[in-house]
Amino acid sequence: MRPPRARTWGRLGCTPVVRVRGRGAGRVSMAGLSCYKPGQRSRMFYSFHVYHGRKGEKKGLTWQDYRDLLIRAHIQLGGPIVLVWDNLRAHLMPPMQEFVRASKEWLTVFQLPSYAPDLNP
Repeated sequence: MRPPRARTWGRLGCTPVVRVRGRGAGRVSMAGLSCYKPGQRSRMFYSFHVYHGRKGEKKGLTWQDYRDLLIRAHIQLGGPIVLVWDNLRAHLMPPMQEFVRASKEWLTVFQLPSYAPDLNP
């Protein structure tokens, strides 16, 4: 995320230089679920992680974070979930695949193909 833009005035022909603090340290990773049920309003569940660049700190969301997000959504919705996933590495990890197989009664996962020219001509 970038710092807010500052405006100022300057003499004609001279571009003013405004210094803004903030070195752009860190990044924000976010995962979200858009949930739709016929006859009800849509809902969104999300989880985010802030990376500050510190030693030993994880940089992004792990498969455990995705698993916890799905469990929270299932508890709050109280029904089955149909999930459409891309081929993110965390989605394809063996522990995540085991979780999906163990949650077969309430979780249905559709994996998008890695390359589909007919979807994006």
